[in-house]
Amino acid sequence: MITTWIVVAVAFFALGILAYVALRGRTRPVDLESAVQAFRSLDLEAFRNLVDLDEEAFLRHHLPPKKFRETKRKRAWAALLYAWEAGGAATALARVGQAAQRSSDPQIAASGVQLSENAFRLRLQTIQACLRLLTEILLPDVESRSLPPWVDQYERATEILLRLGRLPSGVPGFVRSRS
Repeated sequence: MITTWIVVAVAFFALGILAYVALRGRTRPVDLESAVQAFRSLDLEAFRNLVDLDEEAFLRHHLPPKKFRETKRKRAWAALLYAWEAGGAATALARVGQAAQRSSDPQIAASGVQLSENAFRLRLQTIQACLRLLTEILLPDVESRSLPPWVDQYERATEILLRLGRLPSGVPGFVRSRS
């Protein structure tokens, strides 16, 4: 009985945190330059190397089993951090897209819709990638499968974000950094 109450309390606590984060994110203005910087900060080639199936096969063939498992776990942790950061950037991207949708300029509003849709897909794909990478961390002997194509989605979203950054600043809720 006590275990049930603890689970219910933890669930309400988690729900409260989610509500706080959701409400706090709605009231803050969107900083376009910081969103662009978040996207540019990820080294996608390094991530691709970490999840490359050919690289994993090479390591599996050339390392002793214990060393391979240790190396695979480290590579999976690093890739997990990349995917997590990409998910955070997708969240920032969604906020930029939502702010752009409120623009009176139809070109900016259309880019905002496209940006929001890409951000949503990207966020879902990074969550899926994180779950697969956690599985690889826990079970390093299992052969890896290819990750979802979130890197391609990430690159498309970056292009839209950069295009949006070149448009005039007539978007309500946007804040441009003074750097």
